[in-house]
Amino acid sequence: MKLEIANLNKTYSNGVQALKDVTLTIPNGLFGLLGPNGAGKSTLMRTIATLQSADNGEIMLDERVNVLEDKHTVRKYLGYLPQEFGVYKNVSAEAMLNQIAILKGIIDKKSREELVQSLLVQTNLYEDRKKKLGGFSGGMKQRFGVAQALIGNPKIIIVDEPTAGLDPAERKRFLNLLSEIGENKVIILSTHIVDDVKDICSNMAIINRGEVKYQGKPVEAIEQIKGKIWRKQVTKAEEEAWVEKLNVVSSKISDGIVDLHIWSEEPMDGFESILPDLEDVYFAVINNYLN
Repeated sequence: MKLEIANLNKTYSNGVQALKDVTLTIPNGLFGLLGPNGAGKSTLMRTIATLQSADNGEIMLDERVNVLEDKHTVRKYLGYLPQEFGVYKNVSAEAMLNQIAILKGIIDKKSREELVQSLLVQTNLYEDRKKKLGGFSGGMKQRFGVAQALIGNPKIIIVDEPTAGLDPAERKRFLNLLSEIGENKVIILSTHIVDDVKDICSNMAIINRGEVKYQGKPVEAIEQIKGKIWRKQVTKAEEEAWVEKLNVVSSKISDGIVDLHIWSEEPMDGFESILPDLEDVYFAVINNYLN
């Protein structure tokens, strides 16, 4: 299973071009789509999920299903967890999943009950199956969102900014869940949180201002910038002068000290060479140092 996107464009009525000739190949497994807020990630996810149209371009599923034209077929293969999704607060997780399964055409009661129980176990919600959804924590709601997305055994699952607002324990639990289900499916993880992609995704793309700026494997991207990231700690008062004359990848402030990461092809006097990480890749791409 793979998804191929070619020359996809979308401009909204207010003149904002959300997607600009987006071309991507998304293989089986966990695929991270990184980008800042407003980069076009949600527009792309909603277009793949058949919730909105594109101006032009093509999305093909396994080279045989045209996503933009055959939406009914695509929806049979699709599970979707949007950034914002509502729940009926006074309905239990078990009852809600049962109802969603009916809406997805699983009519046989025994088969449906077995499926619901299996999903509750898989998402670690079985002990809370009788609990009303309004009493769920943020992480529990996200895991419930995965459970409903898995109904119908989808081949493609889209999750949009799923860990925003989760505490560290819930975030880890949620990412572990995605890893477990991602072996035989295409799972697209759209996020602005670099660590989410670093922790679980074998392939990724970085999008900014509607354009794909980078596509590849995280480990290969990190290897590509080795020897090009340099570090220096300066005071807050010194920061502006360094930013004006050097290619600053990122800066972090702690106790009044600024930790600068600089992009340079050559050794930097007064700077130390460091082993880069995926965050360095991300900011190097966003700042147009790495293409």
